[in-house]
Amino acid sequence: MSEKKENWWNIPNALTVFRLALVPVLWVLMLVYKADYWALGVFVLASMTDILDGYLARHNNQITTFGKLMDPLADKLMTLSVLATLLIRGMISWKPVALLGLKELIMLTGGILLYKRKIVVHSLFVGKLAQAAVCASLFLSFFRDKFTDFSFQPHTALLWIGVGAAYTALIVYIRSVIRQLRGVENTYKQLDE
Repeated sequence: MSEKKENWWNIPNALTVFRLALVPVLWVLMLVYKADYWALGVFVLASMTDILDGYLARHNNQITTFGKLMDPLADKLMTLSVLATLLIRGMISWKPVALLGLKELIMLTGGILLYKRKIVVHSLFVGKLAQAAVCASLFLSFFRDKFTDFSFQPHTALLWIGVGAAYTALIVYIRSVIRQLRGVENTYKQLDE
């Protein structure tokens, strides 16, 4: 029996590819031209396409394997690119960036291993909260000079909230993976009996 080949070329996936193409544009704007507000515009545009492609994929029933893999990758690449370029420019501290980078490396490694075993763990609410906090922090980081007279730095506080939520999501993700792996092992045991 032949499997039907999935058509991955649709508007949500085109938006994901567009978002991936914006990553080098952001790097050039931030590091070559130091055009902060243009780079911020690219980041906002990427965030809007992320929301739009998710909505369109669900609303038009155009969820594909390509989208499941590449959409989160595009999000992570954009977010990590903004973090890295802000760090290189000295606009944020290295500690939260290192912690978020480590968490993403763990997630990427785990995702590859799980994909090989045909296990998919869907995104979690706390992960979405972490992403929202980090994105809000990055947005505010472009206006950090407006907070110099404040004793409280909102962009830094939001970034640490994002780090805390990201590691909470990682713990929940690991627990979910362990439960799924146990379920897979139990299924194999039942088949062998």
